[in-house]
Amino acid sequence: MKVTILGSDNAWHVEALIRAFQKRGVVVSVLRAKEMKAFIKDDIACPGVGTDIGDVVLVRSLPGGSLEQVIFRVDLLHVLEEVKDVEIVNSPRALERTVDKMYTTALLSRAGLKVPETYITERYEDAMAAFKELGCDVVVKPLFGSEGRGMIRVTDPETAHRVFMALYQCRYVYYLQRFIPHEGSDIRVFVVNGRVIAAMKRHSSDWRCNVALGAEVSPLDPDTSIVDLSLRAVEAVGAFYAGVDILPSKEGELYLLEVNGIPGWRGLQQVAQSDIASTIVDAMM
Repeated sequence: MKVTILGSDNAWHVEALIRAFQKRGVVVSVLRAKEMKAFIKDDIACPGVGTDIGDVVLVRSLPGGSLEQVIFRVDLLHVLEEVKDVEIVNSPRALERTVDKMYTTALLSRAGLKVPETYITERYEDAMAAFKELGCDVVVKPLFGSEGRGMIRVTDPETAHRVFMALYQCRYVYYLQRFIPHEGSDIRVFVVNGRVIAAMKRHSSDWRCNVALGAEVSPLDPDTSIVDLSLRAVEAVGAFYAGVDILPSKEGELYLLEVNGIPGWRGLQQVAQSDIASTIVDAMM
């Protein structure tokens, strides 16, 4: 078995995966997304990936860039999967469904799962109207992003005006969710190949409960409702492995916030009983 990890060879997650693969005798190499390229003549070759790319590409990083760069990278993964019969983890289809918050939220809602009320629009006027309809307390999120970066809570019309005008001038899409009052914690569940392998609670004095923003973590033994919700969410986006973010409201309802198709687990590994990288690798073999 030969595996190519799409990512940076000095990244914590990539190094953990390399160790896990090598312990199992797997030949593993690392490729940065910007090094990907293709050559099409009588056949399709991907010299930037390597003519002997191997059996599997494990996507650990799909960085932002121009629209053309992002589309090219994802399309090349499609080509590798559909034309070259290379297994992509997570699949490009699953990545498309999870990298875009609007797409993820729509799929979760269609699957009958509870998500915060959400408005997505390109027009300033529609965003202001949505702000009022959502009770003048919303979370503004970038369509593409993780670890809580770029999220803003807006609670008054004047701030909404300033924030929405700034987004308009930069030609962003408005993604607004009704703020869900909570007790200062949320839940991250890690799913691999249809099984919950670890979970944690993230505690914060801020309304955002991201480890990257300073939240503290504690282990969680998820009950059947959380396990079922997590498995259904991952199934809805078609991911092999994913991180599922769940927010318990003050009223005790469970809201799905996100399904991350390129999930980090550095914070979760602090409280998990098993080695997460090894669990991912074992599930792939």
